[in-house]
Amino acid sequence: MEATAESPSDTPESLSNQVRSAVIWRSGSQIIAQLVQWAATFLVIRILDPHDYGLFAMTGVVLVFLNMLNGYGLASGLIQKPEITTRDIRQLFGMLLLLNGALAAAQVLILAPAAAAYYRQPIVADMLRVQALFYFATPFIALPYALLSRSLDFKGQARVNIIASVASASAALGGALMGLGVWTLVLAPMVLFGVRAIGMTIAAKSLIWPSFDFRGSGSLACYGGVMALGQLFWFAQSQADVFIAGRHFTPHMLGIYTESLFLTQVFVSKIVPPLNEVAFSAYARIQHDRAAVAFAFARSVRIIMVAALPFYFGLAATAQPLVLTVLGEKWGETAPVVHLLALAMPFMTLQVLLQPACDAQGRPGIGVGNGAAGAVILTTGFLIGVQWGATGLAAAWICGYPLYLGFSLWRALPVIGTSLRAIADAIAPALLAALAMALVVTLIDGLLPVMPTVLRLLILVGMGAGVYGGWLAIFSRSVLRELIAVVRKQPLAAA
Repeated sequence: MEATAESPSDTPESLSNQVRSAVIWRSGSQIIAQLVQWAATFLVIRILDPHDYGLFAMTGVVLVFLNMLNGYGLASGLIQKPEITTRDIRQLFGMLLLLNGALAAAQVLILAPAAAAYYRQPIVADMLRVQALFYFATPFIALPYALLSRSLDFKGQARVNIIASVASASAALGGALMGLGVWTLVLAPMVLFGVRAIGMTIAAKSLIWPSFDFRGSGSLACYGGVMALGQLFWFAQSQADVFIAGRHFTPHMLGIYTESLFLTQVFVSKIVPPLNEVAFSAYARIQHDRAAVAFAFARSVRIIMVAALPFYFGLAATAQPLVLTVLGEKWGETAPVVHLLALAMPFMTLQVLLQPACDAQGRPGIGVGNGAAGAVILTTGFLIGVQWGATGLAAAWICGYPLYLGFSLWRALPVIGTSLRAIADAIAPALLAALAMALVVTLIDGLLPVMPTVLRLLILVGMGAGVYGGWLAIFSRSVLRELIAVVRKQPLAAA
């Protein structure tokens, strides 16, 4: 592999086309991959018990914690650098190998027995020891991800993601049908990581000899370290509820809570992250044009919220028939929790859109500070809310996230170069339409006679979609025109 020297010399039109292509491939592949995984996931949920998902959530706290340190921050540093050489690439690969080897050893020897003792569940230690194999795949995913993302080449990644998702979904469904129980939830991501590692390495042609001579890599390590610190605070806020609840709840009740989170976070955890990957690469290319970054950020908020807000408000309005239809009667306890959590997710969605823009400006410390505040605010709420069970934790989300988002906007918007008024204007059309939709759906739900749950859900979803689309068509035509322009690759107005 020859040394490369890159500069952001693309014309605005060329970059715009690259971003459109990247979004289509990255988000499109994500949708296809998630449809495959969701189909298998919901079938598996109907087969397994809440107890199994509670045990898996206990191991997830450890996995998420160590994954904050697995080197993706270093990979982001490679994306953000204006120029890279072959030596930079080999050094990154060496760092990733050493770091993930250390994480695997720490999980097997230290954290696995500690987690089992904390949760009072011996099987948690066995699961974590097997899950340590994940770290050996990470270097072969993170390095090609960085190389492909630098050039906004998401086509190869898209194909790999779809293949890996099909393999993982097949493993999950097969394991559930074979009666593997909770081990099904260990097997499926193991297959996903393995297939992605092989596929990504082939797509990026990134199989090179690592370098363990880290002289001159200080800037990369420093950037990655700050990113990792920010991720560590994100872990504290995102996993504190499960960590606290795991000590107070039975595995059954923990499974009820975590699967409620899964349903409500489908959009923000599965759809938004790939869009953020594209956004980070695009922001990095225009980081020296402050006005362009501000405009791109406001437009991305507007477009994403047009899709996110009807999802969240619709989920809150149809929680009971949705849960009974998709998950089955044994998961009925999740409905009130889903209803509450869905109301907190719009705040979380806007929150996660902030960091890529700040990181691309070379200011990852903004995310670190925001994450620290969020960790304190949300953890305090969870410690209080856990006394009232799963609904108490959901209420803590509703109370804590607006405070967290307000603090983050105050620190991040000046760095991005935009204002609170601009963001409010970007969100308002979708917010008003989604509120009208939720109100109409709730009223209709109260008027409907007794009928099969599936039919009830279909009626409510159909009415909701009609109200939302109709409101936008009548009151927010400019938003619809912008969406159509993006899809059709038409030029967009700069203001």
